[in-house]
Amino acid sequence: MATRNTAIEASQPWDGVVEPAQWFAACTRSRHEKMVADQLRGKGVEFFLPLGHTVRRWQSRTAEVDLPLFPGYVFVRIPLAQRLQVLTVPGVAYLVASAGRPLPVPEEQLLTLRDRLSAGVLAEPHPYLAVGSRVRVRRGPLADLEGVLLRKHGQSRLIVSVDMIQRSVALHVEACDVEPLPAAHAPLWAAGVAGVR
Repeated sequence: MATRNTAIEASQPWDGVVEPAQWFAACTRSRHEKMVADQLRGKGVEFFLPLGHTVRRWQSRTAEVDLPLFPGYVFVRIPLAQRLQVLTVPGVAYLVASAGRPLPVPEEQLLTLRDRLSAGVLAEPHPYLAVGSRVRVRRGPLADLEGVLLRKHGQSRLIVSVDMIQRSVALHVEACDVEPLPAAHAPLWAAGVAGVR
């Protein structure tokens, strides 16, 4: 599911300070993730391109394909001083950065994901859901209910509020069953709790 290549452990910049390799997210052109991965492999750069197996249906046929779980991104492990090795790869747009400095991705997140995918855990792309996001339940007994996503004791909760009486209720929900609402969405009303939506 994922590809891993020879590690580049450290570089030796001009000032003599050894810089450790870290993981960074390289943003790619649309649908160029696999091509970028092939180029990185050729340069000996360690990378991680998590893929999910899916079946695509067209009018005349179906096909099984492996698609990136994070469309538009390939993760690379390099010392920051060697970022040009990545930035010069055709199809790479930039490294995700803040204030002009590339931001490292926590290694434990990527290694955990890689281990789970290698163990055969099924995965598919999903819209990003931050705790506190306004969401709508897509399926199940709470379908179409809207609220705020929270996490308590490792479990997802949907907080549904009735603004008129300033009260809320927490409902257990599976994170995979919810989708984010647009940021400019109208105030939340609790269908099924207040009967108003």
